[in-house]
Amino acid sequence: MEAEKSAESNEKSKNNRDKKMTRKEILEKKKKVQEIIKAAVSQKDPFSSFPSFRHYKKKDLSVYLDSGCGDSLSSPIKQYIQNLLKVNMEASYGTEWPVEEKVKRREMVSSEARYIFVYEISNVEAMLKLSKKERCNADGMDDKGHLVAFVHYRFTIEEEIPVLYVYELQLEHRVQGKGLGKFLMVLIELIAQKSKMSAVVLTVQKANMIAMNFYRNKLRYLISTMSPSQMGLQTNYELLCKSFDYEAKAGLQVKINDCKVIRSPFVKHLTKFLPMSA
Repeated sequence: MEAEKSAESNEKSKNNRDKKMTRKEILEKKKKVQEIIKAAVSQKDPFSSFPSFRHYKKKDLSVYLDSGCGDSLSSPIKQYIQNLLKVNMEASYGTEWPVEEKVKRREMVSSEARYIFVYEISNVEAMLKLSKKERCNADGMDDKGHLVAFVHYRFTIEEEIPVLYVYELQLEHRVQGKGLGKFLMVLIELIAQKSKMSAVVLTVQKANMIAMNFYRNKLRYLISTMSPSQMGLQTNYELLCKSFDYEAKAGLQVKINDCKVIRSPFVKHLTKFLPMSA
């Protein structure tokens, strides 16, 4: 009897130690994830790691890419972002746009917001004839050129997993269909993996069929377990993701029989999208 009690007591002590270790491991994991996010945020210029992605040239399109932060946007850039969002997104949001527009205005100037700006460089000679003040006052122009697209992204935590969240990928209509959107997403995935993010996450309006096809069919993004549709909720949007490791796949992706972990999503596209000098 005493032996049984002793064995039972030892087993309880062991279980308690395991629980304490589990809690410790959880805290260590959270600390590690926070450190990963902090390190990612501290990197102000993503092009320092990917200088060849500064330029993209295809057919009649030649652009220059630059980076920026939400808390240092100039007034012309803020206005350009607002205008392009309205042109591209108002129809998809419908009656919800007035409220959503206010939300996006607050989001765009957050200190956590990171940007990739795309400048058209086909009219460099004409632009150089303008003074810096005139360029800043021009619609979508500053001392770098004429903006034609931008990406707004952030480093954040979802389901205790470090992710790069794409808030916006917006291109002017005239530069769409030329591979630029896919080129930008390849860059985003490169930045995510370089920054030790486990996945890229983004939101797509269900009414935006072109965007849904772009992400799901062309880029192979999957519906996330965080998406309202996976919780039995009826909304007008889906959360999509692309995972780079098994933990992210288990925590963020809807299970699909033929789903495979994307270890290096940019490798097969890297040669295809290697930028040409402008």
